[in-house]
Amino acid sequence: MSTARVTALTSLAMIAFAGNSLLCRIALKHTNIDAASFTTIRLLSGAVILCLIVAIRSDKISGQGNWPSAFALFTYAAGFSFAYVSLPTATGALLLFGAVQATMITYGLATGERLQKLQLFGLALAFGGLIGLLLPGLSAPPLHGSLLMLAAGAAWGVYSLRGSSRDSLRDKGAGDPTGVTAGNFLRTVPIAVIFSLLMLNDMSLDTAGILYAVSSGALASGIGYTIWYMALPALKATQAATVQLSVPVIAALGGVVFLSEPITLRLALASIAILGGIAIVLQQAGVDEFRAHPKIQDRQTN
Repeated sequence: MSTARVTALTSLAMIAFAGNSLLCRIALKHTNIDAASFTTIRLLSGAVILCLIVAIRSDKISGQGNWPSAFALFTYAAGFSFAYVSLPTATGALLLFGAVQATMITYGLATGERLQKLQLFGLALAFGGLIGLLLPGLSAPPLHGSLLMLAAGAAWGVYSLRGSSRDSLRDKGAGDPTGVTAGNFLRTVPIAVIFSLLMLNDMSLDTAGILYAVSSGALASGIGYTIWYMALPALKATQAATVQLSVPVIAALGGVVFLSEPITLRLALASIAILGGIAIVLQQAGVDEFRAHPKIQDRQTN
C-alpha cells in the first residue's frame, strides 16, 4: 500500500472517530433524542453496516466476536452517550482518549511492562493534566458527565485489550477484524434494546436525532472502523497509537466550528499535558521497540 493511501485512510479514520463525539453531542444538545435511544440506534446501525460489509466480502460473522467484548463495547457506547448530555465535545473526547490510554498503560504495567524514566515523566504529566482538568472551578466540566466518560474510556480500553490479546482471540473465535467487530456489534443490540426498555419512561425521539444516531453508528463507527482496519496493517503499533492523539484535537475543532464551543485556557493546558504526556510514553515505546528489533541488535553487536 502506498504512503499516500495509508495517509488518506488513516486521516479518514481519525476524522470518523472524532465525528462520533461531534454527532453525539449535536444530537443530545440540539435534538430531542434521549441518550439510551441514541446508544441503541448507533449500535444497531453499526451492526447493520458492518454485517453488510462482511457479507459483501463473502466472509462469515458466525463465531466471530464474544459476549465479554460485546458488554465492554456496550458499556463504552452507553457511557459515551450519557456523558455527552452535559460535556462539551472537546472535553468529552479528551477525557475518553485519556481514559482509554490510561487503562491500556495500567494493564501493561500490571502484566510486567516497565517504563523508562522519560515514560514515567510522560505518564505523570498526562495524569496531572487529567487531574487539573477535573479540579473544581468555574471552567471545570460537570463531574457526573466526566465520570461517565472516564468509565466509557476504561470500557473501550478493556475492549481494545481483549481484541489485541492473542489468547482471547484464539479462545473466543478470531478472524478478520471487521468480522470480529461486526460480531461484537451484533451482540450489543439485544443488550441495548433491553437497556432502552428499562429507560422507556425517558424515551424521546425525533427525525433529526435518529439521523445523527444512524450517522454515528453506520458512518463514523461502522465504516470508520473498516477504513481503520484497512490502514492498520501498514502502521507500526506505536504509529497507530500516536496518530490517535489527533482525535481529541479534531473533535475540539469540530466543536468550535459546528457548535461554537469555546476552548478555555484550562482545556488547552490540560490537552497539552495529557496528549503530550501520552505522546512521550508512546514515542519512547517506539524507540525501545526499534532498538529491540533483531536486525538492530545484530548491527549493534557487530
